Amino acid sequence: MWRRNTLVRDAVKEESVLTRAQEFETKLHRLREFMDGHGYDAIALASQANFAWLTCGGDSHVAMATEVGVGRLLVTRDAVHLIANNIERPRLVAEELEGLPIQIHEHQWYEPEGRLEGDLLGGARVASDGAWPSGAINEAQAIARLRWALLPPEIERYRWVGACAAKALGETAHEIEPGMTEHEIAALLAGKLLAVGVIPAVLLVATDERCYRFRHPIPTEKRLDRHAMLVIGARRWGLGVSASRVVHFGPPEQELLRRHEAVCRVDACLIASTVPGAKVGEIFANAIRAYQEVGYPDEWHCHHQGGATGYAPRDYRASPTCTETVLENQAFAWNPTIAGTKSEDTIIACAGGPEVISAQPDWPMLEISWGGNTLPRPGILVR
Repeated sequence: MWRRNTLVRDAVKEESVLTRAQEFETKLHRLREFMDGHGYDAIALASQANFAWLTCGGDSHVAMATEVGVGRLLVTRDAVHLIANNIERPRLVAEELEGLPIQIHEHQWYEPEGRLEGDLLGGARVASDGAWPSGAINEAQAIARLRWALLPPEIERYRWVGACAAKALGETAHEIEPGMTEHEIAALLAGKLLAVGVIPAVLLVATDERCYRFRHPIPTEKRLDRHAMLVIGARRWGLGVSASRVVHFGPPEQELLRRHEAVCRVDACLIASTVPGAKVGEIFANAIRAYQEVGYPDEWHCHHQGGATGYAPRDYRASPTCTETVLENQAFAWNPTIAGTKSEDTIIACAGGPEVISAQPDWPMLEISWGGNTLPRPGILVR
């Protein structure tokens, strides 16, 4: 880790033999191989996701609710350039790019960026991850593919984010009380993430009947009676962890317990099937059969089931027609739902089997057997 992250350095296990500079060079090699293979002279990266990926965890956001960051990167055959205005350049250089061989180009905040782009690119053929710069060819999906197979330092950072997400969910679930509004519950959960530098990119809370009515329940003024569902998308270093937990005050009804065990069985099927080389369409077909076997054959129609993740909430959503193949060290977040409940964690498809990075050792677990494997899945926390 580099200077801005010294507060969490001890929390991240230093296993990788790759230095930050080597990680950066490995990613540059992927980009330049893409350039060579497709006849491009440069690649333009404006998204927060790609900035974080190439800079090995650098953060280019100011506004949380935007995909485009405040620093833009141009990768050419012999250099990497940062273009930023005089407001953003000092922080980006001091806190996000330390030690990286990136050439810095500053313009005044009130000046157009076109002059710098023209000076650097001339008549180059440029691939981009969006609409910038003018005239570039949008190769956003192809560029995103270069991120999918995570490197060892990325997996280390990802594990740390996963542990923070699990801790925040667990503490919140044990601290909420009947009578709290969904907004108050969301604030408690968000505060725990923000306190350790993790951004709550997605924050959903449902209580009681809203758990059954809505699959994406943004928080409201409704007050908790007995049943709460907590859902987060937690992000740091560009890496996003998705996880969901269910809490109940007093013994849950048997039907809710039945539904939760069923959705955990579907989740176990999805996780167990997510191994390097597996066809995502076949994984999805397994999940459809699992829904049928547990007695809820139509529930998969009511919500997407998740898919590949990492530097985007979902790099793609799985579906019956998906033609993608699971890569080694690719992250996935499956999120099967049955009205009233949900099972969701973030995993990495490692060579030795899926690793759940948002696992929660202090949570009541269900031991689910599926396809010859036994996988622990989070049960309902009863308080």
